[in-house]
Amino acid sequence: MATHTIRVEPIGAEIQCRDDQTVLDACLREGIWLPHACTHGTCGTCKAQILDGEVDLGDASPYALLDSEREEGAALICVAQPRGDVVVEGEVDVDEGVGVHPVRDFTGRVEALDEIAPDVRRLVLALDRPMEFNPGQYVLLEVPGGHQRPYSIASTPADGKVIELHLKRSENGKATDGWVFSTLAVGDEVALSGPYGRFSFRPLRTQPILLLGSGTGLAPLKSMVQHIAENGGGHEVTLYHGVATKDDLYDQEFFEDLAQQHDWFTYRPALSREEWQGRSGRVPALLAEDYPRAGGHVAYICGSPAMVEDTMKALMKARLFPRDIYREDFFDSADRAAGANVVRSPLIRR
Repeated sequence: MATHTIRVEPIGAEIQCRDDQTVLDACLREGIWLPHACTHGTCGTCKAQILDGEVDLGDASPYALLDSEREEGAALICVAQPRGDVVVEGEVDVDEGVGVHPVRDFTGRVEALDEIAPDVRRLVLALDRPMEFNPGQYVLLEVPGGHQRPYSIASTPADGKVIELHLKRSENGKATDGWVFSTLAVGDEVALSGPYGRFSFRPLRTQPILLLGSGTGLAPLKSMVQHIAENGGGHEVTLYHGVATKDDLYDQEFFEDLAQQHDWFTYRPALSREEWQGRSGRVPALLAEDYPRAGGHVAYICGSPAMVEDTMKALMKARLFPRDIYREDFFDSADRAAGANVVRSPLIRR
């Protein structure tokens, strides 16, 4: 397999990248932290300029990488592969206090695979060696048939040799219907790599924290809450978890117990499609009720693209500025097929 030299500007670092490897993957494995989110050419977070050389643009969404941008030398480096030596200009920056952990390959053994809500499984993997990561990051699972799928880590870095993932079934999904919800069993071995993503807890930000999730978007937020608890609190945290029905609400007892034990933590579950003894409605609407002015907070949002967009609007209407908002959109196969045509401000942190 041929390898090529990738020079990353403006830092001038040079790394090697195989023909069958993406530019982003080669950079992350060398500890060069470039912006990225979905890792499959849908969201546009990893867009960079190719200053010299040629790349195969791969399966980049025409919505995330416009024809005009392609003609001007832009590429989505999460799917772009080199066809010779390449010079790429990327945004290389890391927030103070946030660790940079090079991507590595791991083998995990399934320790638990439990149904925690309709069409949601909790997958616990014991890794062959500890993984270092920041709360909020994700891994890529190797799915039978040569596919990869991203899943956020719900556990904390305190015991990096065991990780917890929350997997939502997608109809006809290769990873879920075709594997996790059908043939995967306790004791099986799973190949994976990580950690990925810039959506992670910023420990040096001392403002009160709003964690806003829907469905399995709870996973990275759970990692953050547990990490804060393990480190003695120190942050005021309010967690919203929105689901459709009571049956869809999982880990409720865990968070209720945590809220009883710690004054700094507040748990606010919500149902959007049925009445119950708690609050009903979508997270963006309830957020607007509770925080007509959200300035002075820092927010982390995770869920479907529609939920994330609506929550972003609610936060900005409440005068919380983009520099104080971090987001993670969960794109499924349907989003990708549709192009996930979501317009984002470049100021919004991921």
